[in-house]
Amino acid sequence: MAEFPVNPTRYDPYKNFKFRVKWDGQYVAGISKVSALRRTTDVVEHREGGDPSTSRKSPGRTEYEAITLERGVTQDTAFEDWANKVWKLGAGLGSEVALADFRKDIMLEFYNEAGQLVLAYKIYRCWVSEYVALPDLDADANAVAIQHIKLENEGWERDTSVVEPPEPK
Repeated sequence: MAEFPVNPTRYDPYKNFKFRVKWDGQYVAGISKVSALRRTTDVVEHREGGDPSTSRKSPGRTEYEAITLERGVTQDTAFEDWANKVWKLGAGLGSEVALADFRKDIMLEFYNEAGQLVLAYKIYRCWVSEYVALPDLDADANAVAIQHIKLENEGWERDTSVVEPPEPK
């Protein structure tokens, strides 16, 4: 089977630098880095009483690692607004957490070099477990100030409605 069925003359895998993140139906501004989508399934070892020399292995609990989104500091408040739904200092007793809507499903869209959507993943029931509003500040540095959020999630799956597009010639 060809690695790229629609574009069989393509030999190189996709590059990792064209992507967008969407939540609440809108693209989030300025995201420059997304950590890997990673899941781990525990191994449950057991053995039968009559077979002392070997053990058997079967899958156990599956966990999805948190995802970190990074972007340069701007006036956009999307990261802060979401983080404040999980805990808002000074909101008043009983109002610190927005239980009704602190979780969001997000979309991670991945594009080829020509800017065509080639893959997308749906990430379910995300919520902000860590928010960095400002990084360490250094007057001697020559870098962009980066803020990030860490998203706990309950799983992700590939959006199979996104298919390989014919690449432009």
